[in-house]
Amino acid sequence: MSLIGTEVKPFKASAYQNGKFIEVTEADLKGKWSVVCFYPADFTFVCPTELEDLQNQYETLKGLGVEVYSVSTDTHFTHKAWHDSSETIGKITYVMIGDPSHTISRNFDVLIESEGAADRGTFIIDPDGVIQTVEINAGGIGRDASILVSKVKAAQYVRNNPGEVCPAKWQEGAETLKPSLDLVGKI
Repeated sequence: MSLIGTEVKPFKASAYQNGKFIEVTEADLKGKWSVVCFYPADFTFVCPTELEDLQNQYETLKGLGVEVYSVSTDTHFTHKAWHDSSETIGKITYVMIGDPSHTISRNFDVLIESEGAADRGTFIIDPDGVIQTVEINAGGIGRDASILVSKVKAAQYVRNNPGEVCPAKWQEGAETLKPSLDLVGKI
């Protein structure tokens, strides 16, 4: 079953952010736009490149009213250790959630049960806590956060402009479409 259009399920987890341990729940994903980015494990290879790329887009995302949450099945203690020992991960200022119980990974249907790790899943969640986009990559395929920024802008546009949709490769300010009977077969 697709998670698109469903509300984020309840969870409670410990996280690391900016030198502090914090608690995060599904309520934190409501009232603003959120990006939840799952990755397999700390102290690995592709993961730090993705998380750094996400950090490089973090100010842009915050400017769009988006909060970013990264999640792995490691603990918040492991996130802190990785943050303190890696120059790349040490740059991260967004929330790093620990999911050792696998609750969040199961809720978002990204848990690889046989490995106890999460797939590379990215979710854009609207201010109502409803999932608007889902992207899941195989473990060896890293994601590009600049594409994520474009998807957030499209999701926000569609929410703010009922009756309009964003075509492929849509960029902010470009034309949108207004689905109607007159448009059928003319694109």
